[in-house]
Amino acid sequence: MAATCKGLNFTCNGRHSAACRPYLFPPHSPPVGVQHTQLRPNFFSSTCPNLHSIIENAVWTAVKNDLRLSASMICLFFHDCFVNGCDASVLLVDTATFQGEQTDIIELIKSTVEESCNGIVSCADILALATRDGVVLSGGPSWTVMLGRRDATTANKITATEDLPFSRFNLSLLITNFAKKGLNLRELVALSGAHTVGFATCRAFRNRIYNDTNIDTNFANSDKAICPPFPPEGDGNLSPLDVNTWTVFDNEYYKNLVSLRGLLHSDQELFNNGDADPIVQSYLGSISPLTGSSGEIRRVCSRVN
Repeated sequence: MAATCKGLNFTCNGRHSAACRPYLFPPHSPPVGVQHTQLRPNFFSSTCPNLHSIIENAVWTAVKNDLRLSASMICLFFHDCFVNGCDASVLLVDTATFQGEQTDIIELIKSTVEESCNGIVSCADILALATRDGVVLSGGPSWTVMLGRRDATTANKITATEDLPFSRFNLSLLITNFAKKGLNLRELVALSGAHTVGFATCRAFRNRIYNDTNIDTNFANSDKAICPPFPPEGDGNLSPLDVNTWTVFDNEYYKNLVSLRGLLHSDQELFNNGDADPIVQSYLGSISPLTGSSGEIRRVCSRVN
């Protein structure tokens, strides 16, 4: 079942759609997608000096009108970075071999940036900055975004399908999946904390609420009212990943896990008498991009030049 971040909801359609929660990393460890020597925070200081304010203003306006947009951008950013590195391939329009995950806010920001800095800033960098600003507007922390990415000219549906973790993964499979990207258990738990905002579809959590035993009964019953037991009835119905504060970027996600109120099976696996338990309790209190001459700077984020 393919993952998607399409539309304005952060919807987990059968995939574990985590994203970066940077303040949980140790100080020396940068967020996803910035571990590359050619990237630097002041990459556009002379070529597009107003870039940060342009993106910040656009994100602020959009999120003010629809709080779900922050979660949508987090989802897009994770999907983009986890597969091939942060190259904006996830934004490309659907083709016979690839299903893209467009969102209007990124295209809107791109068109605004192009008015001031034509052909200079990649869609990959715009997505990275917009995601950071969306997290901040949701009450989360800020972090330094390294810049200088290029946009991919191709995308592969098979690679995307194989790389992203499923919401039914157990802890062992999650650890293996993240280890392939050079991410350890602590980083897995930290990245999963992005599920503090957004929603999941019924098809992604149906099996958990009807079959898992490590789940709070009242929590399960509440979601059963949203998600009927037999597909396809209610497949697209939504439930918040963080039942208490789904619009706020906080640590309620981890509190929910300890209370056996994780919505996805893969989320609750992080607190299920395993090696991740102490990391979750502690949270209660970069994948290589395209740089240099590789790729391109797209004029429109959903299409190659």
